[in-house]
Amino acid sequence: MRRTFYFLSRNTLAMIGLSILIFFVFVAVYSFFDPSSDTQLETFCGEYGGPGGGTAFNGTAGCQLVCTYASNGPAPGPNCYAVDYYNPGFVPPTVDFAHLKGGPVPLGSLTLNPSSPYFYSVYQGELKGAPWSLGISAGIVLSGAAIGLLLGSVAGYSGGYTDEFIMRITDIFLSIPGLLLVLVLLAVLGTHFTSLTDRVAVLMGAFIITWWPLYTRIVRGQVLVTREQKYVEASKASGARSWRILGRHIVPNSLFPVFVQLSLDVGAIPLLLGALVFLGFHIFPSEYFPEWGSMSAKAIQIVPFQLTACISTSCEFPWWQLLFPGLVIFLFAISVNFLSDGLRDALDPRLRR
Repeated sequence: MRRTFYFLSRNTLAMIGLSILIFFVFVAVYSFFDPSSDTQLETFCGEYGGPGGGTAFNGTAGCQLVCTYASNGPAPGPNCYAVDYYNPGFVPPTVDFAHLKGGPVPLGSLTLNPSSPYFYSVYQGELKGAPWSLGISAGIVLSGAAIGLLLGSVAGYSGGYTDEFIMRITDIFLSIPGLLLVLVLLAVLGTHFTSLTDRVAVLMGAFIITWWPLYTRIVRGQVLVTREQKYVEASKASGARSWRILGRHIVPNSLFPVFVQLSLDVGAIPLLLGALVFLGFHIFPSEYFPEWGSMSAKAIQIVPFQLTACISTSCEFPWWQLLFPGLVIFLFAISVNFLSDGLRDALDPRLRR
């Protein structure tokens, strides 16, 4: 392990990816100490209620009051956010830490109705969404890879009827569109599970069913090459059992393509979850569930309408709603990619020379 970490530490991109992942893990742990809800973004409301202003929304039940004012008018006091004159729900991000006293919206607001004074905090969504996105992505991909590694190793090493049986089952699952199968399973099983834990378990199980066949084919192809190597033949000649040959020689030398595929799949999970939310499927119990993919989907939904509105009137485009959720998913995906490539190079003796 020291040798592997030595080669890994010499890879600059791998260390950058590891640093970003450690940061996300720290954010996920820190989110448990934040008093806000883990399952529903907190609703905020501004004092400025659109053209004409006023404080009619002061004290509205069910939301936390944030001091806002029209950007073309004077500030009513300190620690207030300047919002678009026609769109009071657009609270832009700020670098002024004094504003945090007026409401926790440092990364700006998230809203589907810009003319309404009600909005949600992008910062709170990214913070509370970290454990959900990291946990769901890692659970789906690692479970699918583990199943594929087991079945692919057995199929490639055993051959014969065992190989044929496993690969024909794999072909059946590969012939089914993965996203369609997930939607069907969610539609059939989702009605019987109403709690958050059960719905997340059904969601992960549906994705795992569609994820393992690809890893099975990848591992089987690698095992077919590895089992013909001289050290495997020497191990057989020395009397080693099949399970020892698989665990000692076959599986460790078949992991390199798995790391590459892992790096591509982990970052795709939040995007697929966002696609399901964007298509209108309620995979989470609440509309504003703090998950990175869901937040990105909500941000995308407002783009065409706001572009049309900004053509006819002079208004501010909510770039922060697209930038920060998309940037987080991008950094998460690229960090896993960098780290997986570095691990592959560090673990493969042919690439270390």
